[in-house]
Amino acid sequence: MQTSKTANPSADDTLLIQPKILYYGTPVVLLTTLNEDGSTNISPISSSWALGNHIVLGIGLGGKAAENLQRCPECVINLPDPSMWEQVERLASVTGKSPVPHEKATQGFTYQKDKFSVGGLTPQPSQQVQPARIRECPLQIEAVVEDFRAPAYAPFFAIVETRAVAVHARRDLVIGERHIDPRQWSPLIYNFRHYFGLGEPLGRTFRAEV
Repeated sequence: MQTSKTANPSADDTLLIQPKILYYGTPVVLLTTLNEDGSTNISPISSSWALGNHIVLGIGLGGKAAENLQRCPECVINLPDPSMWEQVERLASVTGKSPVPHEKATQGFTYQKDKFSVGGLTPQPSQQVQPARIRECPLQIEAVVEDFRAPAYAPFFAIVETRAVAVHARRDLVIGERHIDPRQWSPLIYNFRHYFGLGEPLGRTFRAEV
């Protein structure tokens, strides 16, 4: 009798590869930080994760966000939904850093001071931090920086640990006083440099309250 590969515990259906990037499907963040003149910069990022009320961000050291966070350790973690992917993409090739760093210039980045205009977005005052929120983003998390470091193993990147101090959610996403309705909220996902939304719900963990 012929045995299928899937039935053979010793079979390996994987390939050993060396991907150029490892953005294997993470939410897009539009990070707002404070410029020297009090205006707000917007930086699209795709490296973040949450632990309790702390959110860890991964950002490039050569960009305006890193410079701003070291001077003013406050930010807003704005989370767009899938309908905003084109607005996010308009911001992908611009930088708030002038002159444009050599590495970014060789990749086609250009300098733009007013990123709200570039992305067709609207600034909205924050309550507890200085950088503005982005009105169009359904979730906006005001946060303060608690640690900023550039690890030796990745000298071109910074790991930024932030603590949420205020969370704003679009009214139609909220159940009761504190819960986000997962049936209504869908983050914009950056999946190997392509934009995706979520599919149909599959189930819920035993710890889900709604």
